[in-house]
Amino acid sequence: MSTVSTRRKPPRVGDAPLFRRLMIGIVVVLVALVIIAPLVIIGVEAFSKGWQLYRDTVIHPDTLHAVMLTVLAALIAVPVNTVFGIAAAWAITKFDFWGKRFLLVVIEIPFSVSPIVAGVAYLFVYGLQGLFGPWLDAHDIKILFAVPGIIIASMFVTAPFVARELIPLMQAQGRDLEEASTSLGASGWRTFFSVTLPNVKWALLYGVILCNARVMGEFGAVSVVSGNIRGQTNTLPLHIELLYHDYNATGAFAAASILALIAVFTIIAKVALERQGAGRVRKTDNPAEKTS
Repeated sequence: MSTVSTRRKPPRVGDAPLFRRLMIGIVVVLVALVIIAPLVIIGVEAFSKGWQLYRDTVIHPDTLHAVMLTVLAALIAVPVNTVFGIAAAWAITKFDFWGKRFLLVVIEIPFSVSPIVAGVAYLFVYGLQGLFGPWLDAHDIKILFAVPGIIIASMFVTAPFVARELIPLMQAQGRDLEEASTSLGASGWRTFFSVTLPNVKWALLYGVILCNARVMGEFGAVSVVSGNIRGQTNTLPLHIELLYHDYNATGAFAAASILALIAVFTIIAKVALERQGAGRVRKTDNPAEKTS
């Protein structure tokens, strides 16, 4: 009669109840102190002196102008970077060409360079003493300390978001579907809209949401190129700083609550898109559905 020896599996680190509780406790404490507490403080301080002051701050002409300028920057920067991200991801994942690695590095530059450094760099490009400054001044074209400079800076800091979401997904999907489509006579545009775009739509929307949130909250690069002119070139983050420097802390928190609400809606949209994308992945990963 043979006996089968069973070896006891070594316990994993995560199986220890004390370790698991410790890790969960650390995460809960950090989330409460770093994320939840600041959001709560913004809401409490914004209404600390009553609804009337909050309303007066929000509907103040300078605040409304800052909101409109922030929205304008988003309405221009997000679509441009969406087109750029789609084109870059399509070129990198679907074609082989000289300079592909260099293009990948260029896309990552806004993540590697401080936004303030980028703003200063624009001063040396479009400023009066910059590369194109004298020509722009001679033709009365104003880039810096005006709306165009804010939009350009916003485009720079948000350029990688859409591309970074699309490139890994499109690389994982490969080129088989596109090659099959073109072999059947479909044009490049038909292949993109009928084959590629439906397969990356959730990642695309996810990148657009992140790009929009980044534009809304950008401070560093915009603060350098805008000139901080009250009621003219102040975006909402810059307007919050001005209110705080004017010792109007309640007004600053009231304006900050607008950005906080945008952040909350961004998180909700992000979670919703992640669920949609995860559901789609689970569906396509089902072998029974693939063979049916």
